[in-house]
Amino acid sequence: MAALRELRRILSDRGRLIVSIPIIEGWATTYENPSIKSKVEREIHFGQADHLRFYGRDFRDRVLSAGFSLEEFVADGADAARYALTRGDRIFICTKV
Repeated sequence: MAALRELRRILSDRGRLIVSIPIIEGWATTYENPSIKSKVEREIHFGQADHLRFYGRDFRDRVLSAGFSLEEFVADGADAARYALTRGDRIFICTKV
């Protein structure tokens, strides 16, 4: 949450924050565990050694609570190829409120 607030603070009034995160739509809440520190444990729990969490649907609430409005883009067909995304990837576009 602190990171989102800081990003909002430094973003220009007309700027946009484009976010791509590991999100699991089937989960209501974000999975994070600060006690997991080793690269091996992070790979097991979060899929990559440099990840700290998997977001759930509550990611949207976090963004809104940080003072952003939110739009979503889901990659499909030609847009997935054009922007080098995996079909179904979700991109979040955040704007200061």
